[in-house]
Amino acid sequence: MFAREAGIVFRAPKRTLGDLEAETAAKLIAAAADIALIVDAKGIIRDVAFSNDDLANEGFEKWVGQPWVETVTVESRTKIEELIRDAANAKAPLRWRQVNHASKKTPAGIPIRFAAVQIGNGGRLVAVGRDLRTVAALQQRLVDAQQTMEREYARLRHAETRYRLLFQIASEPVIIVDATSMKVVEANPAATELLGRSAKRLLGRRFLELFEPESAKAVQANLAAARNAGQADEIVARLSESGQESMISASLFRQENSAHFLIRLSSTDGGVAPRANSKLLNVVESLPDGFVVTDPERRILTANPAFLDLAQLATEEQARGEPLDRWVGRPGVDVEALVSNMREHGSVRRFSTIVRGQYGSHEDVEISAVSVLNGEYPCYGFTIRNFGRRDQPKPQPKGELPRSVEQLTGLVGRVSLKELVRETTDVIEKLCIEAALELTKNNRASAAEMLGLSRQSLYSKLHRFGLSGPDDDDDD
Repeated sequence: MFAREAGIVFRAPKRTLGDLEAETAAKLIAAAADIALIVDAKGIIRDVAFSNDDLANEGFEKWVGQPWVETVTVESRTKIEELIRDAANAKAPLRWRQVNHASKKTPAGIPIRFAAVQIGNGGRLVAVGRDLRTVAALQQRLVDAQQTMEREYARLRHAETRYRLLFQIASEPVIIVDATSMKVVEANPAATELLGRSAKRLLGRRFLELFEPESAKAVQANLAAARNAGQADEIVARLSESGQESMISASLFRQENSAHFLIRLSSTDGGVAPRANSKLLNVVESLPDGFVVTDPERRILTANPAFLDLAQLATEEQARGEPLDRWVGRPGVDVEALVSNMREHGSVRRFSTIVRGQYGSHEDVEISAVSVLNGEYPCYGFTIRNFGRRDQPKPQPKGELPRSVEQLTGLVGRVSLKELVRETTDVIEKLCIEAALELTKNNRASAAEMLGLSRQSLYSKLHRFGLSGPDDDDDD
């Protein structure tokens, strides 16, 4: 026969199972359930069996002699009463009910799923239970995961709403283009107004069709550069609909598994600004002095041919992205001091240093620099004037010492500190000897006494510094 809620039961238990002994039945019940209770007709627990030690450690063994209804939490007592009542009714179907047993270790209680069956004629019943703690933990994790996902979806929806609102109200024309098909995916109202087309006519159209044929070639090359480098410089292109010139700048970004271009357009008001910018760029490119623009981290963004000549570089690509102090000044010293002064004063004039060529050349230069950190693109600008050898001090003959502090400081970066200290010591000795001879009217004996030297030591130093005359006899 079949029970409506208990699943399939044995068809002929008396014939197939025979007369089971109590010990055998107890083993079967204990093995089949995580916990089994023997409850009398008054609802008092008379015996308990466990299939694992976890439940025994919860103190459930102390239930013997207690009413079953008092071992569960308040909201589960009604379920226990229903289990006992249904077990007493032989015609009632077998039902499983989840109850929570009170536990000191688990404040929320231990969930157990029970089914009760009456045995014998004395009103006793057997309640078999399954531990649902693992299932409850999985359910809680599922609930937590669902709540986390819902919060994340809400955050993403809010972020999308904010960015879409910014995209729509932005005064700058912006177009999103699929990098594979080159079709317009999105365009804000400012872009549709500039292009003179409605959003419906614009979406899905090939982006290059918005420009005149010659300009379309330049735009295509610009997008190819953006695809390789992530972004590209601004160019001027002429729109096909209105014939108006527009500044175009492109950046590449990825969304999910596809790449898109973020295209920014701006009106040139008849092309005056681009022509002025073009003239300025031509002047910078033609300057005989080096010109370099770096980002705030001092990495080169652009450099003119004069700087490339100083640095012995063939193309601008070799310099772009590299730190400026790779070629300018002593590594970690000059450029750091130059930038510190720019940050403090805004600009620096006539900063003397050197430019080291890629192949070992050294050129003395003067740098004027300015910081532009408050604009849309923070950067530093440097003009580098090569004054060559015309302004350099005349080289000292071999063996001749520098005669001034300026000459000594001019040696910094050219000789080692050890040699520089030795040169400084010799300069001081020579100056002191000359001063002593001048004070004593060239009386060497008095000069030696004034300097605390012996005559022989003084004569040796005079000879060393080239101060001895043809007659080295002492004129007392």
